[in-house]
Order: sequence, then structure tokens, then C-alpha cells
Amino acid sequence: MTDEAHDVRRPDGAPVRRLRLGVLGCASIARRRTLPAAVADPSVELVAVASRDAHKAGQFARLFGCEPVLGYERLVERRDIDAVYVPLPAALHAHWIEASLRAGKHVLAEKPLAMDAGTAAKLVSLARSRGLLLVENYMFTYHSQHEAVRRLLADGAIGELRAFSAAFTIPQLPPDDIRNQSGLGGGALLDVAGYPIRAAELFLGDGLRVAGSVVRHDAALGVDTGGAALLRTAAGVTAQLTFGMENAYRSSYELWGSTGRISVHRAFTPPAEHRPVIRVERPEGVEEITLAADDQFARVVGTFARSVLDGTDDVPPGSGHGMRDIEPHARLVDAVRRNGS
Repeated sequence: MTDEAHDVRRPDGAPVRRLRLGVLGCASIARRRTLPAAVADPSVELVAVASRDAHKAGQFARLFGCEPVLGYERLVERRDIDAVYVPLPAALHAHWIEASLRAGKHVLAEKPLAMDAGTAAKLVSLARSRGLLLVENYMFTYHSQHEAVRRLLADGAIGELRAFSAAFTIPQLPPDDIRNQSGLGGGALLDVAGYPIRAAELFLGDGLRVAGSVVRHDAALGVDTGGAALLRTAAGVTAQLTFGMENAYRSSYELWGSTGRISVHRAFTPPAEHRPVIRVERPEGVEEITLAADDQFARVVGTFARSVLDGTDDVPPGSGHGMRDIEPHARLVDAVRRNGS
């Protein structure tokens, strides 16, 4: 993969390898968080952004100092792009991920990677068969606060883990928001539910099963708007998860152990300047551990670029954001949907 990199020079004359990145679509998440991180990363060269609307493409290109492209296919076919970032509506992900992989491009895609587990598995298989990196962007898994929690667990800070709970809920969205459009892959299950489900996988590991779920639907909109799920490990550790798009905002998780409890707030979408606080409750008292601020979007972009440039075909196992995690996660989402119907 290293021969795909575009070399520039540092002031001292040493070469700097850079990943040449193209963007499919002009989504808000790309404008607000991902592309600012990309242009700030010295290992990334933002080459072009594509839209089906020439005016939108031009606006994005001027904002981020890259080239506008009219039409997604024209960008995917370009030979001066090594990797593609896909922030399109969920229903369009699978088609353009596949097109990008078949064109020899590595892919960083916003979640969900696909609308169902079968399609997700086919995309992972295609990426592996072509030696390409495919990453589903659950960006929170890159934030250093979760690694700090994992270290506390490994050190026995709360004894043996017995249960996990997580919630990600947001206030009601306008009817014309893409997450309320069934034809674009809208709904809470494919959007906000993925965060607590992925968090459960991060802390409880492989082999989770759905013991039960409830999924609420809005008949007028034609999408699911919230719900809850109970997952369990083979050893009986449980995960109680809540998700919704018509609730007061909440973004948190807790881990209960045999001797204490760990709580994390602003767990899934913290601003780059936010200093996380991990609350540890034990019989001898309460400890609040304040961490340094961290930009999870910068970490996403940097990790993706380095993985491609270094020639790795995946990120570290157990990190919660590797190719090996994509299909099991999609199967859990499918199971929550089936059980909640």
C-alpha cells in the first residue's frame, strides 16, 4: 500500500507520505468535523469532493482547498485518489462502498456500513479479497477515554464485571431530516442505536446475543424512532441499551462490577475541547478522574491514513473499529430489529 502514497517534503527536505483522499457527498458531519480533521492531518492530502450538485461541490471545495467533482462515479474512477470517505445517507452506503472498493480505493464510511448484515459481510469480504482497508466510522471508539476505562477494568478497579448499560438519545428531528426518511435508510436503529450496541461490544467482547428488544415506530414517517435492547454474554453478563430520536439528549454508559461502578457521560459525541470525567464508585468512596481533551475525529482520520500508508489491512484487534468488528455488529443490529418487531 505504501507505493500509493503521495510524497511531499518537510522543511528539512525529508519526505512525508500522504494519503490522497476523496470525499463522496457534502454531508454536515463531513463539513463540521471530519474534513477539518483531514486537512489538519499532515499524513492526508484532501484531493477532491464530489456531489451531484455542482454548486455544493464548489462550496465544499473552496472551504477545504480541494477540487470539486460533479458526480460520485467520476471521483471514484480518479487515479489520483487512494481512499474515499463516504458520509452519504445510509441507504447509499453499500453501493458506493462497493464501487470504491472495485475501483481499488480504501474506504472510510460513516455508519451504518450497510442496511443489513448480509450486505456488510459481502463488503468486508470484497475489501479483504482486494487487500483494501474498509472502516465503519463509529468515531467514539477512537476516543482515549474508553481506553482509560478499559485499563481501569483490567486493573480490577470495580472487581468482576457484572453488567453494562448505555444510552444514546437525541431530541426530535425535523420531518425532512434524512434520519426521518425511510427511503434514505433513516430510523433510530441504524443511527443512534449503533453507539450503545458498539459500546457493549467494546467492553463485553465477542459473542453477544440479543435476549430481547423493543423498537418503536412512527407510522407517519415510516421509520423507527427509538427503543431498547437487552444483550447478554455466554457467561451471563448483561447489557441494557436505550436509543431514541425523540428523547431528551443523553450520551452515557455505566459498568457495574462486583465491588464498584464506572460511569462515563458525553461518551459518544464529545466536542474536541471536552475534558472527560470518569466517575469510579467503590465502597471506600468516589473518585473522579479528569482526562485530557481528545479529538476523536482527528484520531479516526489519522488512524485510517496510517493504516493504509503502513500497509496494514486492519486496525488492532479488540479496538472496536476494525474490519473484524463490522459483521458481528451488523448481525446484532439485525437481531435487535427482528426481536423488536
